[in-house]
Amino acid sequence: MSKALTIAKFGGTSVANYAAMQNCARIVANNSDTRIVVVSASAGVTNFLVSLAHTPMTQDQITETCNSIEAIEMAILEELQDRESVAPKLNDLLEELRELAFHEEILHRNDLKDQLLSMGERMSSLMFSAVLAEQDVASLNFDVRNVLRTDSEFGAAAPELETIAALAKQLLQPELKDSVVVTQGFVGCDAEGRTTTLGRGGSDFTAALLAEALDADVCEIWTDVIGVYTTDPRITPAARPLPELSFEEAAEMATFGAKVLHPATMEPALRKDIKVFVGSSKEPEKGGTWIMRDCAEEPPYRAITRRKEQVMVTVKTPKMMYAQGFLQQVFAIIAKHKLSVDLVTTSEISVSFTLDNPANSVAQRLNKETLAELQTLCDVVVEDGYDLVTVVGNNMQTAKGVSSKIFAAVAEYNLRMICFGANPHNLSFLVNESDSSEIVQELHKALFE
Repeated sequence: MSKALTIAKFGGTSVANYAAMQNCARIVANNSDTRIVVVSASAGVTNFLVSLAHTPMTQDQITETCNSIEAIEMAILEELQDRESVAPKLNDLLEELRELAFHEEILHRNDLKDQLLSMGERMSSLMFSAVLAEQDVASLNFDVRNVLRTDSEFGAAAPELETIAALAKQLLQPELKDSVVVTQGFVGCDAEGRTTTLGRGGSDFTAALLAEALDADVCEIWTDVIGVYTTDPRITPAARPLPELSFEEAAEMATFGAKVLHPATMEPALRKDIKVFVGSSKEPEKGGTWIMRDCAEEPPYRAITRRKEQVMVTVKTPKMMYAQGFLQQVFAIIAKHKLSVDLVTTSEISVSFTLDNPANSVAQRLNKETLAELQTLCDVVVEDGYDLVTVVGNNMQTAKGVSSKIFAAVAEYNLRMICFGANPHNLSFLVNESDSSEIVQELHKALFE
């Protein structure tokens, strides 16, 4: 048996139903190096759980939402060969889900929200483990909370790397000899044993953290697209899959909106030099994108990304002209609230910066608190309705003609903010959300077609 270790992660659409799970089980069965499988919740389930956790509902609406989740899970159970042993475990999980959904404090307690949000992954790992067994693969459904230790920042918990590595080697490693371990993405546990979550899209992050903890050779991210594309194929049909990307390019793309990758996934892979593969679980034979430290080619333009729902914040004080330390005070407040700023521009008396602001997110909650605190210091103007468009590539600030080609393509549009030169891998600008699709199409035409 090969000593190489592969960790495979399957997203929500890949484990949406029994037939989709069978595709994934075949991928696992065909690669004897795959010893750990990380699954997301079945498609649709997380959205129902998010609405239960965040939206005030009547008793009837809660019942109806729970029934919708149950219908998705039961449809998978119905097709399993080993229904008898799986059904009682599934019923226990559905019972726990209902108790949490009807809990009178669910809308006000973040610890309860995380417990509720973890249910989708816990159910899909139970089901997938059974589907794998049908392919004659010895499988074990493992509770990731035994290994994935985090802090107590519910909704966006940070992993504790040393503890994860120690627990993974102690509890997970011994199981890999005899079984393929199926576990949950996105879910963790704090030192008190309370369930936490890593934030939306955190299943990729889980796979990368486990790969890092166990010194894996490859981390596979199986999704519903054939790798990472030059841009979102829903924006322009001319987008095409990329055979390779460097870690730096992939990290830029993930940070600036490429939905195929979670921004945090690249960090553990980069720290341990673990190759990452992105492919389609529906069409595994079509290959995908390999992400690694060094690529054969490093072109000036690699891809275009878009991140929606951005706000632009301008802080202004007439005193700034002569005020040492004003910027320090502003950014100290931002750091205190653990917010991530993307673009920054300054003038004589004001500073503008952008923040990610998706609805119902931790970011949205923190933004409100941060802005209130900034208002005690200076005038604050908040503008929304923007998207962030980024061209990702290599040596962009030293190669001749790179920026002029980009600006020529978007000459007809109003760019609200431009950020270029802080690193050699991207040029970003803030644009009106009504223009962003056209801007991406024009750029793609100019740079890739």
